[in-house]
Formats: sequence, C-alpha cells, structure tokens
Amino acid sequence: MRPPETFTLDALSAFHAAGGSPVAVADTALSRIAAWADPALFLTRVEPHAVRARAAALAAEGPQGRPLYGVPFVVKDNIDCAGLPTTAGCPDYAYTPAEDAPVVARLLKAGAILLGKVNLDQFATGLNGTRSPHGTPRNALLPSHVPGGSSSGSATAVAAGIAAFSLGTDTAGSGRVPAMANNIVGLKPSLGLIPSRGMVPACRSLDTVSIFALTVADAAAVLAVAAGPDAADPYSRPAPPFWRAAPAPQPAWRLAAPLPAQLSFDTPGDAALYEAALGRAQALGASLARVDIAPFLAIARRLYDGAWVAERTAALREFLTARPESVHPVTRTILEAGLDKRTVDAWEDFHAAAEARRLARALFAGTDALLLPTAPGLPSLATLAAEPVAANSRLGTYTNFVNICDLAALAIPAGFTAAGLPAGLTLIGPAFSEARLAGLGAALHATAGLPLGALGTPTPPPPVPPTLAADELPLLAIGAHMSGLPLNPQLLRHGGRFLRAATTAPHYRLHDLGNRPGMARVASGGIAIAGEIWALPATSLGPFLAEIPPPLGFGRVTLSDGSTPLGFLAEAAALADAPDISAHGGWRAYLAAKDQA
Repeated sequence: MRPPETFTLDALSAFHAAGGSPVAVADTALSRIAAWADPALFLTRVEPHAVRARAAALAAEGPQGRPLYGVPFVVKDNIDCAGLPTTAGCPDYAYTPAEDAPVVARLLKAGAILLGKVNLDQFATGLNGTRSPHGTPRNALLPSHVPGGSSSGSATAVAAGIAAFSLGTDTAGSGRVPAMANNIVGLKPSLGLIPSRGMVPACRSLDTVSIFALTVADAAAVLAVAAGPDAADPYSRPAPPFWRAAPAPQPAWRLAAPLPAQLSFDTPGDAALYEAALGRAQALGASLARVDIAPFLAIARRLYDGAWVAERTAALREFLTARPESVHPVTRTILEAGLDKRTVDAWEDFHAAAEARRLARALFAGTDALLLPTAPGLPSLATLAAEPVAANSRLGTYTNFVNICDLAALAIPAGFTAAGLPAGLTLIGPAFSEARLAGLGAALHATAGLPLGALGTPTPPPPVPPTLAADELPLLAIGAHMSGLPLNPQLLRHGGRFLRAATTAPHYRLHDLGNRPGMARVASGGIAIAGEIWALPATSLGPFLAEIPPPLGFGRVTLSDGSTPLGFLAEAAALADAPDISAHGGWRAYLAAKDQA
C-alpha cells in the first residue's frame, strides 16, 4: 500500500487507518530526500536505518490514539534533538545534547518520526536564508530566489513534500517569511506558549518555536501537541483557560489593514495579491477598517538598532569574542554591534515597546485580526547578494514588531504574481488568539485556489468545526455577543466557540435596548429571529451570566429545528418602552439598516 502523494495529516491518518504502515511513509520520505538532492538542506540526518527502526516500532505498537502517529518531520538546527549535533549553522559552535528539547520530546511522544536537522541562517540571524556556511537551501518554488530565513530548511523541506511539518523559530519573522517564500503555512505562536528551552537563543525574551505545515489545520494540530508550560523554562507561560489550537471559524470578522500610504511592495503584482486577499476576507463576511500602524513600524525599526541587538550579542558573547572568525561575516557584524550598546538606550527601547503593546491592546479590543503582507516581495539571490543587509531588512518590514508587541501571527499563501513570485498574507492577533487566526486563515487559504507548497495538490477546504463536546452547552446569541460585534470578545474569553447560524421558531419579538437587543417570547404575533449557536464550556455558564447586566438573562429558546438551547432573553417589563425592531429579523440586519439610514 503506497503512502499518499501529499503528506498532510488527514492524508496520513487515512493511510494508516486503511492499514498502511509508518515504515512505508518513512521509506517514501527517505526517497524524497534523495530525489530532492539538495546538499544544503540537511545539516544532520537521522540515519536511514534509525528512521526505519523508529517507523517499525510505531507500526508494531499501533496508533494508540497518538495524534502524529507515523508523521515525518524535521527540526531547525538551533533546537536540541538528543544524540544529534546542535550547530545553529556554525560548525565550531556545535554540541551534542543528551536530551530532546521539550517541544521535540512532545512531538515524538505523539508518534512523529524525526528525519533530521535542517539548515538555517547562522544563529537564526537573518530573514533571507543565505547566511549559512553550509550553503543556501533551494527555494522549493524558485531556485533563483531566496528561500527565506532564518528557518530556511524547515520551510523548504515541507514545501518539497519531504516532511509533513517542521519546527522553526521566530524572533523577527523567521517563522513567517520562509512560509511566504515557499507557498506554505507558518504559525508563530504566542510567546511562551511552546517552551523555548533547548533552543539556541537569539533574543530570549522574543524567541518562540514556530511551525511550518502545508495547511492551517495541520499547523494547528501540531501546535495542540507542542503547546504547554515548562516549569524549567523561565520564559514559558500557561495559556489562559479554554485556550485551544484548533481553527475556530466565525461567520463575521472585524479586521484591520494598514493605511494605504503605509504599504510598500516590490512589484504591482505583490500589491494586487494583497488587495485581493483583503477582498476575499470581506467576501467571507468580514468588515475591514484601515488603521494607522505607524507605531508598530516604528518599534520594528528598533529591533536591529538597540536593546534587542544587545540581547542577541549577550546570548553569544563568549563564543563571539573567543571565535569571531567562526561567525558568518554578516552575522558577526550584527552581533559585534551589540557590544557597544548602552543601557540608557535600552531603557528607551523598553519604554517604546511598552507603549507599542498598549496601542496593540487598544487595537485588538475592537479588532479580531490585523491583516498585513507577509513581506513586500521576494528578492532574488542576486538581489540579496548585492544588498545583503538592505534586502534582508526589507523582508522584515511587516514582521519585526510582532514579538516585541507580544502578538500571535499566522502566515498563509496569498498567490503568485504574473512573474511566478509567491506572495503571502499574515494574520496578526493578540497573544493566545491562535484558534481565531486559524479559523480565518484556513478559510482564506482555501479561497485562494492555490496548490500546496511546490506539490501541485489543491488546498483542501477549511476544517468543519467540531460538534458540541461533552463538557459544553449550546447558547443562542442574538445580539452584540455574535461574531464580529463588540461584545463577542467577552464570549470568547469564557471559552465560547462558534458552531453555526440559527433562527428561532416564530414565537419571539425583538427590541432595541440601546447597545444590545432584548428578545422575549410572545403568545401571538411572534416572528423568527436570526442568531448564532455557540458552544460554551459548562463551567463558564455561571461566570458568564454574572457579567450580563439586567434586564437580560438566559432561558430556554425554541429554534426553528425544534431544539431548545439556552439563549439570551429579556424581562418583558423592560421592553415596554423599547423600540420594537422585530421586522428586521435580527440584530445584525437592524444594525445594517441603521448604517444605511
């Protein structure tokens, strides 16, 4: 039985469920490494016999409920894998760890098969992928162009179909730019969500392990395994209650994009693809506001000009001063600049970062996601060689501020220019908004009509939301708590998860209470009211209800299908003087009519 041509998690799961063996998957991955024949891709490979032995052991044990059973992956060579050298792209820096980094250990426990360690910009310093003494991994789509960095090998191995997913790292965009360059998905989780222990630091306060995959759903599934606090990691932190990784779709979104004057692209084609992506988002039910991102662009410029350069230098100061000749010339120039930074200047950077985070909180109080180009464009190898610093800096235009501002980000493909250059779209949200970003990202990726990576396989439709879980209750939202409306973040904070649109049976009247509606059942003259069914953890019901002001409360509501979930109802006495807006059929339609009036 032959493994699937495309290593998505769904395809591999179906293969194994039908009786396929992880050994066949391992053999296919090994043959693809040979066929790809890129000497700059792997820095250290797991010996083929060891890969097959791991696969055979898994086959003998069976899936046992392991979510990554028999799934091949690779790891960026600044993350520890027991028994394999960690070099960070610098041979003289190499050491061989006795233990896996916690993130690697979790993936192996979940049944994944490690193929080896892959190339990177040395010490994860760069966004282009060419700063390695081992050469530049071949861009899976365009050998004439940079593969993106610093997680160059991590991205190209996935785009080439060798690995189903990979681990990279991200400090300034290294988990996003290579995704754009290779037409794949790059997930940059919230800081501390995945432990960074066992990773060679770049900027320890900003570093995060990132995930590359062919689809958003696959990246989210890997995140679900990799996430979780690590007591030995000082930068690890637990996710809030009810956090989840699985894509959380919505029928409406509140999105933001930069002011047109703040956008810069390498070609008109890059600009057109970005605007087309915004149009697809609006077609999915999103409202779009243009916002000023100047504060974010300003803090981004500090990343390589102040405190964070010194932080990079601090991580490697002993090696840098003892073995400067071992460091790539461009990387050495950057790191040596940190030796002369002043503490007084660092405090200015920290205060500026605090202000940028405050502005980010204000933005995301009324916005589900900020949509940005992943980069202005993709430079050729020749362009990068002619402008090694300037071209690299331009790649970070829209990425450098994200970690400084403690935000989550998801990079997805946006299409190809007429010249065949890939473009990318990045969705940015507050810390721990991964599920929301994945819900929108999966839908946008599917609507782009693109192949996966360099493989030619069509992008699958977005995943269907899971049905109601045993510990959840259905709740009908009919007002400002619906998706894309001002109080929806309150429902999300309590673990709410959108399930589907719904309408009531024709037994209700709707009234305008000012900034929210009030709905009450009537004996006659009722109509059907439009709303949304949300899944709410049973343990959240009481705390959520306690935040709902009178005259609103929860009661049983009859839907058009005859079911009777809990829903928002109002005390009849409070509706006597409130305008009756039932004729609009729902709060969202009423708001639209008011906007047009």
